This record gives sequence, C-alpha cells and structure tokens, in this order.
Amino acid sequence: MREHLRDGGAAAWAGIPGLRLKFWISDRAGNRWGAVMLWEPGHPRPDQPLPPYRALELIGYPPTERIVFDVEATVEGSYAVAALSGLGLAVEEP
Repeated sequence: MREHLRDGGAAAWAGIPGLRLKFWISDRAGNRWGAVMLWEPGHPRPDQPLPPYRALELIGYPPTERIVFDVEATVEGSYAVAALSGLGLAVEEP
C-alpha cells in the first residue's frame, strides 16, 4: 500500500469535491490497513466520480469490511502543522 500511495494513489484523491480529509492507516505487525474519509454533508453523491479503489489489485481480494459512520461531533485542538496534506510514512520515507 505504501508504494501505491507514493506512486500517486494518495494524490488521486486531492481536489475531490466534498472530501475534507482522507487518511490511510496501517498496522504492519497485524498486516492490516485501510482508509478513513471525512466528507462534507451531501457528499459523496451517487453520480460523483471517485478514484478507483485498488484493494483488489494490492492484496488480491476486495475489502473485507466497508463501514459508514455518522459524525457526532468534531473539535480541533492547538496544532503546529497547519496543513495535513502530504504527511505520513508513504511520503516521508525514501
């Protein structure tokens, strides 16, 4: 997954209407990974084109779970890094 993200997999999601944040997560020891997406209300729309999900190609089978949650509350803390785009192991390691 990390190589896929480095090779443009993450960049493909930049600029998607209504997508506030997408982050990919991994647990190397448990050999698990996934992504979390935070959408504005009303998005994604059924007619909205999205980049392809590549799980089948990357791991050999489709995702085993896809869960949708509603957001109950949000809060922002005090932070030193203003932008969240371009962070993470896939972009930090050579």
